[in-house]
Amino acid sequence: MGYQRETVCIHGQGSREAVESTGAISFPIYQTAAYAHPGVGRSTGYDYNRVQNPTRKELERIMTDLEHGLDTIAFATGMAAVSALMELFMPGDHVVATDDLYGGVIRQFRKVNEKNGMTFTYVDTSDLQAVEEAIRENTKLIYIETPTNPMMKVTDLQAVSDIAKRHGCLVAVDNTFLTPCFQNPLDLGADVVIHSATKYLEGHNDTLGGFLVTSRAEISDKIREMVKTTGACLAPFDAWLILRGLKTLSVRMAKHQENALAVARWLTGHPKVTEVFYTGLETHPGYAVSQKQCRGYGGMLTFHVDTQETAHSVLERVKLIQFAESLGGTESLITYPYTQTHADVPDEKRRANGIDERTLRMSLGIEHVQDLIADLGQALA
Repeated sequence: MGYQRETVCIHGQGSREAVESTGAISFPIYQTAAYAHPGVGRSTGYDYNRVQNPTRKELERIMTDLEHGLDTIAFATGMAAVSALMELFMPGDHVVATDDLYGGVIRQFRKVNEKNGMTFTYVDTSDLQAVEEAIRENTKLIYIETPTNPMMKVTDLQAVSDIAKRHGCLVAVDNTFLTPCFQNPLDLGADVVIHSATKYLEGHNDTLGGFLVTSRAEISDKIREMVKTTGACLAPFDAWLILRGLKTLSVRMAKHQENALAVARWLTGHPKVTEVFYTGLETHPGYAVSQKQCRGYGGMLTFHVDTQETAHSVLERVKLIQFAESLGGTESLITYPYTQTHADVPDEKRRANGIDERTLRMSLGIEHVQDLIADLGQALA
């Protein structure tokens, strides 16, 4: 019988690699560029840091166990992971993608992959008929965020995976918002899971990283060859920071969620707030699907205020909550998607997705919730 999730965050399902004999509780940082060979034609299993590193390997082991995968490949950033994923495909290939994606991914698709001959159709992937109708003969991938960034739409992963299998295409799911504590896309039929490890997995707003986790050996082999070729691997010290962050992931996610639900309910009753998007609210359109495929709702929420002036006032008046672009750390952050995370998205597309000058996105940290509500209260006054 395997360990429970909280234990896996710290130890993984099996034993760590026996690469040192000191008994160090904290896995060592192997800060080296290369490794000495014991003889001609012989190797310790480690040759060059771009290809192998014990600290990075330990992190990949635990992430594989958390996501119930076959292999994990760690990258220098989340966007490096997305970029490597897209190298699985060829000019002429078509991708169906969630229409409400993180702006950096849309920029990658538009400025890199389209230039290289790929085509994209963006649909609301919570609409299964829209997904089915968007698939073409040359569709190779369905790329999903759920919940989406920033409008918190929820996609039925099992249903989309079933559609993809009928049409012979892969499914990749960005699981950054929920983490493997609350959602395991591979168990629901996905082929690849994407993480910006910069966010909840590391959890302290102090380093960058990314992961691709897969259940398929052929995908793992291709991605590892790509990392060896392009060099977008995660550095040893950053791998150690993320390993350290993972140890508290389960307890942090519980607190993030507790705070997010309380703040979402408080915002719902505020006269200057016109709409709140949080998947843990029973009124959310994706609540039933979330109940089916998730173990939690996470720490992210988005809300609309009554005017652009109110939005700007909130951003300038918050004191405890910080006006910053990232998410998933111990500190609560508030972001203005219209000019920050989604600035590169065409205006008509932003507005079609519900992102305008009145939209604010929050990442709830682990502070005391009454302090967060008090800060929002004075900022909205």
